[in-house]
Amino acid sequence: MRVVASTSILSLLLANDVAAFAPSSIISPSSYHRISTSVRAEVLDASTDATTAKIVPNEDLLKENKADSMTDEKWQIKVAEKKEEEAKAEVKVEEVVEAKITDPKLRIQTGRYDDIEMSIAVPFLKRPSKLDGTHAGDIGFDPLGLSESNDMYTMMEAEIRHSRLAMLAVIGWPLSELIAPNWMLQGANHLSPSVLNGFNPLSFLVTAAIFGGIGFLEYTTALRPVQSTPIGKKHAEDMKDVWAYGVPGDYNFDPLNLYSAFGDDAVGRKAMRELEVAHGRGAMMGITYFALWEYLTGHPIVENNLLFEPNLLVPFLGLAYLSFGFFFDIKSSDQYLMQIELNSEGDMRLTRLKNFFRYAVKDAKAKAGIAKEKSEEVIDFAKETREKYDDLTERYTAYTMRNID
Repeated sequence: MRVVASTSILSLLLANDVAAFAPSSIISPSSYHRISTSVRAEVLDASTDATTAKIVPNEDLLKENKADSMTDEKWQIKVAEKKEEEAKAEVKVEEVVEAKITDPKLRIQTGRYDDIEMSIAVPFLKRPSKLDGTHAGDIGFDPLGLSESNDMYTMMEAEIRHSRLAMLAVIGWPLSELIAPNWMLQGANHLSPSVLNGFNPLSFLVTAAIFGGIGFLEYTTALRPVQSTPIGKKHAEDMKDVWAYGVPGDYNFDPLNLYSAFGDDAVGRKAMRELEVAHGRGAMMGITYFALWEYLTGHPIVENNLLFEPNLLVPFLGLAYLSFGFFFDIKSSDQYLMQIELNSEGDMRLTRLKNFFRYAVKDAKAKAGIAKEKSEEVIDFAKETREKYDDLTERYTAYTMRNID
């Protein structure tokens, strides 16, 4: 019966193939339909006879099928285990990638002040929306709302360039009044040349040449992409989660390799930029003070000024300022303008200082006691020596006077 069924199926396939390739003049559509119908009928009859026949199971085939099914199950188990291992590996890779992205040493993190509603610099005003602590020097100070209506990168670029000029000027201004010849200065009191103080022809030419060079540098470097430079590549990676512009004020200029002084990573570079911006803002305020002071008083800034006259007050104030930062933190809140709190490191340093002074006082007392004993011994020796000297003097006097009487 199996042979009949197989033969019928083969006949059906051959009939279809012949119908497909034979010309229409030999096999017409009607004749093809009759052949296919008759063949299908034979196949159905053969199949019916095959199903009605008694099927005798083969033990070898059963064993072979059972072995195949067991092999398939083992294969499926191995495939499932491999897929599970791959899924775990993918999860681990995703976790590592996520850890790298969220590591502040690899990338600058955004939204440092997202949880702070009020401005840190101006506690009675709300924090500007764009000043979220992402960039260096961001303390939430924007009372005029300039960050809302202007491009952040352009404003940061302008600030850092003015900061660098101010840092140079705040040193050059008093230095010129201290060491420059009088014919280079302005007026009877020998003031530094400026817009408010005026210029003589020579100082005007020198100033114009300096600002011309600075202007050319601005023209060739301002708002230009620097991602291809060595430092620019580092900035592009640091700021990848922030924007695609790198860091404002990047000249790729670091001949002394000071940029990595706080660490050659995103955190260290941002700390150096924070320091530069802070000094630049102080310099801009300082140079403004210099210009206004000389314009209003007519006297040079170096005259009768604690900053330029030998005194102990300025070093003391500088030491006090540094010491304050080593022990205390200034915090702002909604309730108070500012709060001075002893930080954990300051507490530890204060404890060390107390222990140091305690041991120093104790050691000083011990050494003072020893010194006192030694001084008493010296005094006793001096007294004894004096007594012996007086005794010898009396004897000598008595001996020399014996024949006079």
